[in-house]
Amino acid sequence: MSIVKLSHREACIKAIQEIVAYPSVLNEGENGTPFGQAIQDVLEATLERCQSLGFSTYLDPEGYYGYAEIGEGQESLAILCHLDVVPEGDLSLWETPPFEAVVRDGAIYGRGTQDDKGPSMAALYAVKALMDAGYHFNKRIRFIFGTDEETLWRCLARYGELEEVATMGFAPDSSFPLTFAEKGLLQANLEGSGHDGLSLEVGKAYNVVPARADYKGPWLNQVKEKLDALGYHYEVDGECLTVLGLAKHAKDAALGVNALVRLSEALQEFVDVPALNFIVNEIGHDATAKDLIGDISDEASGDLAFNIAGLTLTPEKSQVRLDIRIPVLADKGLLVEKLSHAAQKYGLTYQEHDYLAPLYVPLDSELVSTLMTVYREKTGDMSEPMSSGGATFARTMPNCVAFGAVLPESPSTEHMENEHMLLSNIYEAMEIYAEAVYRLAVK
Repeated sequence: MSIVKLSHREACIKAIQEIVAYPSVLNEGENGTPFGQAIQDVLEATLERCQSLGFSTYLDPEGYYGYAEIGEGQESLAILCHLDVVPEGDLSLWETPPFEAVVRDGAIYGRGTQDDKGPSMAALYAVKALMDAGYHFNKRIRFIFGTDEETLWRCLARYGELEEVATMGFAPDSSFPLTFAEKGLLQANLEGSGHDGLSLEVGKAYNVVPARADYKGPWLNQVKEKLDALGYHYEVDGECLTVLGLAKHAKDAALGVNALVRLSEALQEFVDVPALNFIVNEIGHDATAKDLIGDISDEASGDLAFNIAGLTLTPEKSQVRLDIRIPVLADKGLLVEKLSHAAQKYGLTYQEHDYLAPLYVPLDSELVSTLMTVYREKTGDMSEPMSSGGATFARTMPNCVAFGAVLPESPSTEHMENEHMLLSNIYEAMEIYAEAVYRLAVK
């Protein structure tokens, strides 16, 4: 018999609705907060909720992170969550308000319902079900709530400086069955000269394939003709032309349609800008960048993913923003050397923005074997553990993995308009998490 009751399910959905209402997108320094008032508010509200459920809580005085803990013992099990979200994207494509979690058609819609507020609450209320069933934990279960996951991970960097390292843990911020290896994450800028006759601002986040690229300028009609000839979709509103693509997470860049690349391809014919030339000539539509840096892949984690995430072009400067997911066994230094050399040919200077080392936990470890056993028993799915181009908080500590919460048959909608999570997926994830925590911290 399941220990996750109807009351836990209902409370979980209500909690998701309440925290999705906070538009917790990065707004650095707002009102003296590190990452924005809405992020500070949702962090405090989440900790208050955890305290009401019976957890002890701690809020970093600077507002970088918080945690909620239950249980006892020297060992600890970390559940690594984040409460910040990516921007809402194109509001005209949302069928419901992005910051109003709406339940309809067997799913809950809203920004963060899948990444990562929904899964975080599923894990929280799974542990609450264990508490209500009277179990005592032989490890300290610590929910760690980060606030800067979608950008620079400064929240968990501060946590790592000030707090203890967990014995083991998982991040409910990916897909089932389990991710034991995550590619290295390199975010970089290529900076160079600007252009007097052209200004562009495309792309909002490094980890999203840009789905819209706006252009206003003297070559409007010529750009339209070029886009028509190329067969690319666009829309025109007055003097603004918007090239249309398809947004995807940067780890899946090859599955997206990069509107910035398409606009660059059309503009390159009418204006000579080094940044545009680099984008078109060196990368183009190849989201593995094989022509630039070679065929980089390994058996453990697959191909490199290369996302041209954004471009700022003004009369004074240009900046091309890149998000690169590097296979776990690849040589980052050699990759950077090739990229820097290619950029220099266009007068562009390589600047590292952020780097996260890869994650790898052996398949025969207690953590992986236990979690995989639980998943297979609960679902009957005998799929093997995975590697991923995604970056989760699991890589911030040794002996941590990404574990759910999206089931294989469920749609992956993170970072997209109309982000949602199936209610059935949430409920099944709760069952899996409750059994997993039971075996790791009770049994």
